[in-house]
Amino acid sequence: MRTVTVVGASLAGLYAALALRDEGYDGRLVIVGDEHHRPYDRPPLSKEFLTGALTADRLALADAEEIAGLDAEWLLGTRAAALDTADRSVVLESGRRLTTDGVVLATGAAPRRLPGRPPEGPPSGVHTLRTLDDAAALREALSRGQARVVVIGAGFIGAEVASSCATMGHRVTVVEAAPQPLLPQLGQEMAEACAALHTDHGVTLLTGTGVSGLHADTRGNVAWVELADGRYLPADVVVVGVGVRPNTDWLEGSGLALDDGVVCDRGGATSVPGVVAAGDVARTDGTRSEHWTSATQQPTVAVRNLLAGTTIETHTGLPYFWSDQYGVRVQFAGRRAPGDTVRLAEGSPEDRSFLAVYERDGVPTAALAMNRPRPFMRMRKELTRAGGLAAV
Repeated sequence: MRTVTVVGASLAGLYAALALRDEGYDGRLVIVGDEHHRPYDRPPLSKEFLTGALTADRLALADAEEIAGLDAEWLLGTRAAALDTADRSVVLESGRRLTTDGVVLATGAAPRRLPGRPPEGPPSGVHTLRTLDDAAALREALSRGQARVVVIGAGFIGAEVASSCATMGHRVTVVEAAPQPLLPQLGQEMAEACAALHTDHGVTLLTGTGVSGLHADTRGNVAWVELADGRYLPADVVVVGVGVRPNTDWLEGSGLALDDGVVCDRGGATSVPGVVAAGDVARTDGTRSEHWTSATQQPTVAVRNLLAGTTIETHTGLPYFWSDQYGVRVQFAGRRAPGDTVRLAEGSPEDRSFLAVYERDGVPTAALAMNRPRPFMRMRKELTRAGGLAAV
C-alpha cells in the first residue's frame, strides 16, 4: 500500500496510526479529523478538566516526538463527507479527494439529542459533552457562580458530570428515564448501589421519567426543564447525556454495511476490501463497544488485517470500563446477560466498597467493583483467562 488514510483523529485513530508504523508500514499516512485539536484524552473531560483540576495541554495523548515519528499528514478541522469505494478515495467537505489504498474508519460517535427539539435548536445554556470544546463551554458556564444544574441521563457521562458539578458546589438534579441508573448494564441490585452514590452527595435523582421539553426565558436562556410526568425543574445549566450514535452518516451510499455502526468481522474488516474500522464506530461481530479499552485494542488488530489484505487476527478483548464518581472508582468487566445472578464476593454496597461477581450456571461472566481495585483486577484476569464465557 502506498497510501493509508485514517478518518478520525481521536483515540482509535491515533492508535491506528501508531499501529501502522509499528507494523512496518512506511508509506504515505494521512489522518483526517473534524476537530482542530490533536488527539486528546476524553475521560477527564467530565471530571478533572471540568472542575479545573486539569488543563487542556495535559490532555494530549501523544507528545511532540511521537507525533513527529508518525510522519503523517494531518488534516485537522476537516470533515470527511463521503467514501468513494469505486474510486478508492475519501471525499472531504471541501470537495478535495484523497486517493488512498487503505482506509481506517475511526470516526467515533456523536451525542444523541433530545427528541422533539424545536427547529431553532435548544435554548442557550443546554450542553452536551463529547469534545474538548464542549467541555470548555460547559466549564465556562459553570464558572459564573452557583447554578441549578439539571443532568439528563444517568449513564456514566451523566453521573460523572453530576459528580463534578456537585464537587464544585452547584445544585444538581439528575433525570433518568429508566427505573434506576445503568439498569440494563448492571441489573437491579447493583444499579441501586450506583443510584445511592448520587443521593449520598446531596444530588437529587429523579428516575422513571423522561424529559418532554426545555423552556427558555425572555432572553433565550434555558430556565425550565419540563418532565414527561408534568413536573418542571428550574435550571440555569442543562447537560444532555442520553447516549451517543456512531458517526456513519457520511458513509451512506459507500457500499459499506451499516447497522448502528460500521459492520465488521471480529478483526475489524468491513464488507469492502481495503477498509477496516475500529473504536466507537465499529460494530464488530454484532457488538459496538464505546469504551476506552476497545478504542486502544481494536486498531492494532484492524491495521494488521488491513496490511495483510485479509483477516489474519481477531480481537478477543474482554469488555472493560471504569468511572470515577464522587470519589468512588467504579469498575466493570465482562459480559453480563439479563438472566445472570449476582454474588457479593467481598465488601458491602452500603460502604461503597465491594466486589460483585455475575454468574451463569455457577460460571463467572462479569464483575463490578467500587473502590476495590486489586480484587477487581484479579477477577478481571480470571474472566479474561476464561475467555468471557458470557459471550457464548
